[in-house]
Amino acid sequence: MLSLLKKKSEAGAAAQVPPWHPNFRNYEKLPDIKVVRTAFFVNGAAIFLATALLIYFVFQEWQLHVLNGQIADAQRQIDRDKPGSDQAKALYTKFETEEAKINEVDAFVKSKPVTSDLLLHIGQTLPGNVALDNFDLKETGLSLRLTVRGAPEAAAGYATAYLDQLRNDKELSRFDDFKATSSSRNAASGRLSVELFLRLKPAAAKK
Repeated sequence: MLSLLKKKSEAGAAAQVPPWHPNFRNYEKLPDIKVVRTAFFVNGAAIFLATALLIYFVFQEWQLHVLNGQIADAQRQIDRDKPGSDQAKALYTKFETEEAKINEVDAFVKSKPVTSDLLLHIGQTLPGNVALDNFDLKETGLSLRLTVRGAPEAAAGYATAYLDQLRNDKELSRFDDFKATSSSRNAASGRLSVELFLRLKPAAAKK
């Protein structure tokens, strides 16, 4: 029994001994016997990359072509509509100029009091000892020619009091300067003739 175990152990040891001759094979020069060679993957990857780049550049060129077409269409529409647009702009500019003139005239007319209303107000507020001889509404203001009854000293006081009354009248707020431009005694009647001028506010006249 001991001899049998000894023979088996010697046989196993003999099988593990490397071959007696050296291995002179050059694995780098041996032919590739793989089912799928490495070069196939390398070439496949290169072809895939080249195809992807080609598709990308073709897509970019197509997008650029579409964009250029859209730009050309837009430019044709601009060229087609430009004469009408220029004409409309010219008409609008002319309209703005005419509108400014109309607004200026309208503002000026509105800034002046209505002659009939103003004359009616002056007549209603006229003192009993003062008579209105002339009423003249001009672009610069209102001119009033009056006759004041009474003694010379009293008539002058009446004229001054009436001028103050006009100055404090809220209905005459469009005027900013109230003054007597002339004063004389009528030799025939003995009454005092006075001329007053109420100047329209310059700002109101220029609106």
